[in-house]
Amino acid sequence: MPSFAATWYLPWTWFGGEEDPLVNVVRDPHYGDTLFHFYQARYFSSITGLMVSQHFERVANHADEAEVLRGGMLLSYGMHKEAGQIFAQLIEKNAAPPVRARAWYYLAKIRYQRGFLADAEDALGRIDVRLPPELDDDRVLLHANVLMARGAYADAVTVLNDIAAEVKPGKDAKKQPDPAAKLSARQYARYNLGVALVKSGDVAGGSALLDGIGRAPAANEEARALRDRANLALGFAALQDGRPADARAVLQRVRLASLQANKALLGFGWAADALKQPREALVPWTELVGRDPSDAAVLEARIAVPYALASLGAYGQSMERYNEAIDSFANENRALDESIAAVRSGKLVDGLLDRNPGEEMGWFWTIAELPELPHAGHLKLVLAQHKFQEAFKNYRDLRFLENNLDGWRDKLVVYDDMLANRKRAFEERLPKIRAEQGALGIDKLQARRDRLAGELQAAEQAADGAAFADDGQRELQRRLVAIQEVLGRLNPANDDAETARARERARLAAGVLGWNLAQDHAPRLWEAQKAMKVTDAELGEATRRDAALAQAQRDEPGRFADFAKRLALLDGRVKALIPRVAALSKEQQGEVQELAVAELMLQKERLAEYATQARFAVAQLYDRGNDKSDKNAKPAGEAKP
Repeated sequence: MPSFAATWYLPWTWFGGEEDPLVNVVRDPHYGDTLFHFYQARYFSSITGLMVSQHFERVANHADEAEVLRGGMLLSYGMHKEAGQIFAQLIEKNAAPPVRARAWYYLAKIRYQRGFLADAEDALGRIDVRLPPELDDDRVLLHANVLMARGAYADAVTVLNDIAAEVKPGKDAKKQPDPAAKLSARQYARYNLGVALVKSGDVAGGSALLDGIGRAPAANEEARALRDRANLALGFAALQDGRPADARAVLQRVRLASLQANKALLGFGWAADALKQPREALVPWTELVGRDPSDAAVLEARIAVPYALASLGAYGQSMERYNEAIDSFANENRALDESIAAVRSGKLVDGLLDRNPGEEMGWFWTIAELPELPHAGHLKLVLAQHKFQEAFKNYRDLRFLENNLDGWRDKLVVYDDMLANRKRAFEERLPKIRAEQGALGIDKLQARRDRLAGELQAAEQAADGAAFADDGQRELQRRLVAIQEVLGRLNPANDDAETARARERARLAAGVLGWNLAQDHAPRLWEAQKAMKVTDAELGEATRRDAALAQAQRDEPGRFADFAKRLALLDGRVKALIPRVAALSKEQQGEVQELAVAELMLQKERLAEYATQARFAVAQLYDRGNDKSDKNAKPAGEAKP
């Protein structure tokens, strides 16, 4: 069955819309930050930031979208139960049907990958609307894979029939296929349908379908690999059905450099043997013997070659080849012991982590480089296991969490120092600031302001322009008053011409001054009122600051104490988690290593079985030789010719 690893992604269409979020409006900045980390493939930062934002209700405008995104990322970490709870809550909230359908689809997918077949089938059954075409084909293929995994091949055939039909040739049939194009779910469905038909008993129908795939042109490596798998499955189905000639014809189509080549060469040889053609069987088996001995097909070929030689009557060569096989099995057994020792010493998991570093934990992480081990070929057997891959990802994530907790332990020490420094600075600076604030005399300033406000109101009501006179006008007014007082002491009846002129000039000056003050009254009143508003604002700000300082003096010690408690609590939690995660990490490392060792031990068991067969065959050859010697010996006392 095809792997779904290549289709594991979290497209935006899954989160509820057909459009790219980059063209949509992100109304909550914290949600935009989450999406930024998400599209940078920094899923741990994305999900932790999102959960913090949800806790503080910072993504209210994207509540459902945020929950679906969180559920998807939990799925990517294999936390299908937690994701299932999120999706169930969304369903209870009557989220949009397309959102629910996508949620159940991806939930079914990861349940299938983790081996929870019943749960996967239950999730698929909850999809109540049609998915987009590309996802709907994947859904059908996933359903078929679940059915085949639990042996319900007839049901899988029923499910696959709808999407496995070949596309009828049209006007574009002559166009060359795109070499870069990915195979569709329908193409994989045809292969799975062929396998399901064979398994369900319809060998003829399944063989016809697999034969069509095995003959189809292939534009890229993915298509060629599927074609090789189809031919291999078809060839072994023919062998089991007792049609060795058909099997040999089909197995010839498998490429010699493909991943299926070793099995195809082995099967081709057994097909020739079934046709009583041991000489033809020697050709593929001899080619196979020179390949990597870590492959079970190569090991079997090492005893198949001497078997064919014995069938041809070349007993001497056969015995020599059997002995070579026994020696090679012993060498390979020692090599496996070395690999097992290297695995148990931690070289495998440590080497995989060192060669494949990652910034963050994540379910999409894959192994790109292999570590250096005494016999690297044995890693193929180990890494090919899905169970090993899952276990190693869990181990890698635990190691990431271990490092993350170590980092937070150091950060909490820094935060504790920062809090202590801030508390000390607060205790040192606040009294000084309060003293400076008190020196300003806010109460006196307020009383002064109230007095000025009263004067301003009285001047406004009395329309007293003199209240707003400037310094020059006040000086002129003072001089006029002094002159008028002098003139007032003189008897107007005795005024001479000069005194009369002085009286007139004083009167005119007083009139001009009164006129000017009257003209300037309105703008100066507005300026005074404006200045009073500024004074009120600044005085109010000073009052608020003084109140804030007084409040801080009362509250900050408590806040410092609360922060200190939170830091102590977090420090305790981190310190409690570190040994737990370290223990789990060590336990998981042991499980990963035992999975690897178990696979290598299976190889040792196969070697022991092949070695036993080879020794038994050697014994038979010795017996045959002894029988011939006894038959050629003369009876005692018989005369020589």
